[in-house]
Amino acid sequence: MRQIRKRNDRAYATDVLSKGLEQLLPKLFKKGLFDGVLSFGGTGGTSLVAPGMRKLPIGIPKMIVSTVASGDTSVYVGTSDIIMMPSIVDVSGLNKISKRIFGNAVSAIAGLLNYRIENEVDEHPLVAATMFGVTTPAVNFAREYLEQNGYEVLVFHATGIGGQTMESLVSDGYFAGVLDLTTTEWADELVGGVLKAGENRLEAAALAKVPQVVSLGAMDMVNFGPFDTVPEKFKNRNFYKHNPTVTLMRTSVEESRELGKIVAKKLNMAQIETVLLIPNGGFSSIDVVDGPFYYPEADKALIESIKENLDNDNVRIIEKEQAINNKEFAELSAQQLINLMNKEGDIINE
Repeated sequence: MRQIRKRNDRAYATDVLSKGLEQLLPKLFKKGLFDGVLSFGGTGGTSLVAPGMRKLPIGIPKMIVSTVASGDTSVYVGTSDIIMMPSIVDVSGLNKISKRIFGNAVSAIAGLLNYRIENEVDEHPLVAATMFGVTTPAVNFAREYLEQNGYEVLVFHATGIGGQTMESLVSDGYFAGVLDLTTTEWADELVGGVLKAGENRLEAAALAKVPQVVSLGAMDMVNFGPFDTVPEKFKNRNFYKHNPTVTLMRTSVEESRELGKIVAKKLNMAQIETVLLIPNGGFSSIDVVDGPFYYPEADKALIESIKENLDNDNVRIIEKEQAINNKEFAELSAQQLINLMNKEGDIINE
């Protein structure tokens, strides 16, 4: 503390205290010294406490009342379940508005702390699955199949933070298997879309030796906001207005080839049996015959690039002529994952 005071550097002090809290909070929680966390602060206070709160297990009540809660909070929340509440006014003192806001926050955290869900006696093994609007039928078919076979499926929307959250939970050991049907976030990462999940996407299951089935869902598209927000350099590309706030852009042959290299690189990390299931009939609901994103040359470039760059005997490629949303294809993906999770020997190429 003397060194911190001597430097007289607010940023340095905040960083040191934040790192200390990041180590301290999980230790105190494991000792049973608290049940939840409530914090009040501006940018400095929020930056100080958020890293430590992110280290706490999911489900532990954690709330930050902050002046920055109404902006982009991803830097504070990350892949955790921190609740951000706007303070409306500065948190440095009490006034007519802050008293009401702070009171609401205290009541909210008290409610969270007083509500307990009884643990299920017979919990089903958890499976993580990735989904997008244009791959929803596939995931729904696969989820139903897995549930019928005794698994509980947690679906993550491939919106960037969704993929990040899934990767984080896979690394933390939450899942018995991963059904990564929708790997579209890599298209945004490569081309410059708005739904990026970071360069570690598609690594967690491989590194943690968690059984996984991977497919190429929505790899035919890059995501942007409203049409007028699409960068000028893409003006001559093929677009599809998914809704007023979401504009999709078709990936090119060149981009697809690069995506294939990335997928192969990630699959080369696999340390246990892994399945790559390829839907030759199309990667999404709009990448089918007569669909707005039907572009077989681009899909072929991606598939061939994967084959050229994949160098891992642990990975088995299964190609089917159906599109990804075909029920037979989806159920095959689920059965392949069940095979892997049950370690029933060689993967059967149906």
